[in-house]
Amino acid sequence: MNVEIVGRNVALTEPMKDHIQKVIDEVEKYNLGIMHAIVTVDKDKRDFFTVEIIMNIPEKGTAVVHYTDKDMYAALDKAKDKLEKLLRRYHDKIKDHRKKDRIEELIVEEEVDEIVEMPLDVEKPLTIDEAIEEFKNSGLYFMVFKDTHGEKRVIYRRKDGKLGLY
Repeated sequence: MNVEIVGRNVALTEPMKDHIQKVIDEVEKYNLGIMHAIVTVDKDKRDFFTVEIIMNIPEKGTAVVHYTDKDMYAALDKAKDKLEKLLRRYHDKIKDHRKKDRIEELIVEEEVDEIVEMPLDVEKPLTIDEAIEEFKNSGLYFMVFKDTHGEKRVIYRRKDGKLGLY
């Protein structure tokens, strides 16, 4: 990766440049193929340091982070934390996207459930007591029947173990 270190209104010493290089090396652990990084350290009239880090990431674009503090090293560390958070989010998004692609491939390979039609015997009318007895003896999940008034009704087993009736 190409790293450019720029100092505005401040003379950058070798320890400062080494610290900046160490920070840039730490964010390379996300393996995003960062091509170019520009680190700008600016000192204003109030003796505050503003650190700005600009990184060019392939397929993502440009990541820009800046932080202002009274101490240059503190500003650089805070800017590094912001940059790591941004790069970690992008790295996780790439990893999750790859997992989704693999999951979609697996779903496509699964077989489709087969629907089996069964005859519906609602010809003779039943009382509710007769329907309950027949439902208990049948072992079905639900049963459709016609009551004595000629209306279609459904009896089913609820989650609490009781019977429900529509």
